[in-house]
Amino acid sequence: MDAELIKDCVHCGFCLPTCPTYVLWGEEMDSPRGRIHLMDQHVQGTPLTPEMAGHFDACLGCMACVTACPSGVRYDRLIELTRAEVEREHVRQPQERAIRGIVFALFPYPRRLRLLKLPIRLGSRMKTFLTRVHPSLGAMAELTPPPARRVRLPRRVAARGPHRATVGLLTGCVQGEFFPGVNTATARVLAMEGCDVVIPKDQGCCGALSLHSGYDGRKFAKRVIAAFERAGVDTVVVNAAGCGAAMKEYAELLADEPEWAARAAAFKVRDLAEFLVELGPVAKRHPLELTVAYHDACHLAHAQGVRAQPRELLRGIPGLSIREVAESSICCGSAGTYNLFQPEPARELGDRKAARVRDTGADLLVSANPGCTLQITAAMRRAGEQPIPVAHTAQVLDASLLGRRVVA
Repeated sequence: MDAELIKDCVHCGFCLPTCPTYVLWGEEMDSPRGRIHLMDQHVQGTPLTPEMAGHFDACLGCMACVTACPSGVRYDRLIELTRAEVEREHVRQPQERAIRGIVFALFPYPRRLRLLKLPIRLGSRMKTFLTRVHPSLGAMAELTPPPARRVRLPRRVAARGPHRATVGLLTGCVQGEFFPGVNTATARVLAMEGCDVVIPKDQGCCGALSLHSGYDGRKFAKRVIAAFERAGVDTVVVNAAGCGAAMKEYAELLADEPEWAARAAAFKVRDLAEFLVELGPVAKRHPLELTVAYHDACHLAHAQGVRAQPRELLRGIPGLSIREVAESSICCGSAGTYNLFQPEPARELGDRKAARVRDTGADLLVSANPGCTLQITAAMRRAGEQPIPVAHTAQVLDASLLGRRVVA
């Protein structure tokens, strides 16, 4: 924990209405300023108790408070440092250690991640059994989507028309395994906008889940940097909000390692929407007669500050109209691994978000993060209604550029 960063908080309370756990429970210690108070207590010498660890674990890390804070408090940095402290000092119960071990042995490794598809094939009885064993196992089974057809992307997708840029594409773990169509659409859109797209085979996990949960993600970061350096790209384009947020932190993460600091500082990362707006459109947009609700993923809107760009891209499609989702700054409850480690509050937040999405009456929900897509879709299924389709911004653009309907 950083005592100097802690001092920046003046306990004004602007963060309270934006904090999902404070909105749910109204407890001061489950608000950003309350957690900062606990951090300060620990820095002053108070031992890290199980109760304190519980309040830190209950934080989603959504960064809505960072957006709301008038004093520029780096709560994002504070909670990451605090999570690392919790993992060093707090002794978790054996069952909880086992669940965390399973998650971090599966999710950063796409081949292992395929094991989560097994409960889907075995049906609802297996899901019920897993829930009885542990709520986190039940959450994994509930969130896992039906198996998607595997897609093998080429190592390079050539630009169509005049060449404008050479970019790398991060395929991601959850995105690549559960939503391969998003990566295909991303590569195609970039190519149609004049980009050579390089997709390194050995890129691996970006480390986002580890970094945002208090674990060491440097080995993942170094592998990703090295893979895209070898690829010789100008920019790495990312279509998953959590991954992009973590990769934009590489310079800070590796700042104290001389061998890697300069390489991390030179590593240029852009979210897909951010990159396309900076590049400017050249490919023709065909009409899509659709009403869409756009969901602000927390690690895109709050961590990266990318809000206007996705909406600008969607508004550039003839015939498409956007409806805003109420309480857009309140997290859907996905938050990386949060919906696995804290399934009950995550479910409550997911149900709340799904209700707000339904209230828009939109034909399609657009989301730029696979975790959010899984979370909101699961919540809509729980409500007993036919979920409205959920598509990534890339898939909507792809459909418009090809003159086809959106395939979610």
